[in-house]
Amino acid sequence: MPWKKTTSRLVTPFQVLVSYYFIAIAISFLLLRLPWVHRPGIEVSLLDSLFTAVSAVSVTGLTTINIAESYTTLGMVMLLIILQLGAIGIMSLGTFVWLLVGKKIGMRERQLIMIDHNQYNLSGVVYLIREILKILIGIEVIGALILTIHFLNYFDTWKEALFHGVFASISATTNGGFDITGMSLLPFHNDYFVQFITMVLIVLGAIGFPVLIEVKSFLLHRRTNFRFSLFTKITTVTYALLFVVGAIVILVLESFHSFKEMSWHEALFSAMFHSVSTRSAGLTTYDVTTFSEATDVFMSFLMFIGSSPSSVGGGIRTTTFAIAILFLITFARGKEDIQIFGREIHLIDVFRSFVVIFLAFFMVLTATMILLVTESHATLIQIIFEITSAFGTCGMSLGITSDLSVVGKLIIILLMFVGRVGLISFLYTLGGGGRGKKPNYHYPKERVIIG
Repeated sequence: MPWKKTTSRLVTPFQVLVSYYFIAIAISFLLLRLPWVHRPGIEVSLLDSLFTAVSAVSVTGLTTINIAESYTTLGMVMLLIILQLGAIGIMSLGTFVWLLVGKKIGMRERQLIMIDHNQYNLSGVVYLIREILKILIGIEVIGALILTIHFLNYFDTWKEALFHGVFASISATTNGGFDITGMSLLPFHNDYFVQFITMVLIVLGAIGFPVLIEVKSFLLHRRTNFRFSLFTKITTVTYALLFVVGAIVILVLESFHSFKEMSWHEALFSAMFHSVSTRSAGLTTYDVTTFSEATDVFMSFLMFIGSSPSSVGGGIRTTTFAIAILFLITFARGKEDIQIFGREIHLIDVFRSFVVIFLAFFMVLTATMILLVTESHATLIQIIFEITSAFGTCGMSLGITSDLSVVGKLIIILLMFVGRVGLISFLYTLGGGGRGKKPNYHYPKERVIIG
């Protein structure tokens, strides 16, 4: 069909993928506008419904309304479904449906799956989807069972405990950050078991699906010659370092501030939990508005980095940060090739890393300047915290989300969307890149004085 061929040449896979996310947001918005999803007497504006839909699809967790007070049980169930859709990914869900109905996964679909999960080749993408679905749902089921049994200590009936256990497990594993307590995890501030299980679920959701698949393969087969990929090694080490450094810095900074009246174990768990949660989860066990400005700035930095690629989170991603640091170390030593774990990093990945960092910084800076004009009631620290939380699809807030102006809400919506689809995909969508066209000529190269 000539029209279809012409259209496929004009529209890139990146643009198709982003359009699918737009459709997912539109469907989610309509679902959250159904009359029986709101509690009697509760009015939710169109913009607030859109904000919640984008926040759920992007698994961010920022809300302009109180979820527990605004939505019925059916509304919360719909929110869970949207969270699952956002966490698994549009193309993962589509592939699952295609597999169920016996549809052949063509080249176009494989390209979209590859882009949606930040893969570099088409081979094995359908296997990747199958494993993602099995692992993610398996983690959520186990987490829900553990939390449900424990929540019997808090709730009178199995039904209540089960509902809270399922919601908490899915919210943590998808790094969605939504809660039905109205107070995040503050009611469990002294319950270290709930905090530990939640931290484990957050890490499993944010560390990256390829990492989990490789770990599963290693544990099942126990091959002596098993080799973890460079991606898994860099991701795991970077994630661990960010967690440890994050916990130590938060603990030290708040030991002279909000943690000074706490016992050592209470302060330690609070620091560890918020270090993990800044990866992309957004759940809190302590009122973050009481943290010092130094901690707020540091946590903004952690949220800006976000989670790992091919995970449920956003931000510039851990591997981008790691490659940038490795490049700086390599350059300072006077070397040209970045070597790590017996491998060399491709130059194109270095370019992509700095493009992502530059674009992310530019977006955050621009959004900050706009919100400083439109949100006169908020401080600079509050605005930076809100913006990095949205971009990193984290969901933490210093309490200004519900008071944002129309412009402020639209800016946060855009940041959550970009954080979910990824900066590279968003850039290619705007610029029409990704078609694979390469010039058949080169100009003479010339050195430029730098620094």
